[in-house]
Amino acid sequence: MATVFELIIAGDLPGRFVWADEQCVAFLTIAPISAGHTLVVPREPVARFTDAPADLLTHLTAVTAEIGRAQEAAWPTSRAAVVVAGFEVPHLHLHVLPAWGEGELTFANARSDVPPAELDEAGERLRAALRQAGAPVPAALTSPVL
Repeated sequence: MATVFELIIAGDLPGRFVWADEQCVAFLTIAPISAGHTLVVPREPVARFTDAPADLLTHLTAVTAEIGRAQEAAWPTSRAAVVVAGFEVPHLHLHVLPAWGEGELTFANARSDVPPAELDEAGERLRAALRQAGAPVPAALTSPVL
């Protein structure tokens, strides 16, 4: 059975994409801890962080850093933070989000009530910062295709 991330990547479920390359995609979470909270997800499913090949982890980390730099440019944050948990979906993903302190980095702070227009605005804001940095931003917010 396909994971929710496989369905999003395939276009069978909606996603707000900010990055797409041959190895991974990145899209906004629907339950953000802060505006711009993004998931970096390999295209091919890997159940756990510890199962991923080193070259894939290297690539995911580099993409996460690019997105983090764009978040720092797009929001007045003190830094971007990364969380790797993987309990909610059995498909490796890195959470990267604007953060102002360690106390924020708990999923208890995730909001499930964010209006779609607010998510779209955060996605476009992040995409603009990524484009300015020369990143491989998909042609449309709702497509994982370059």
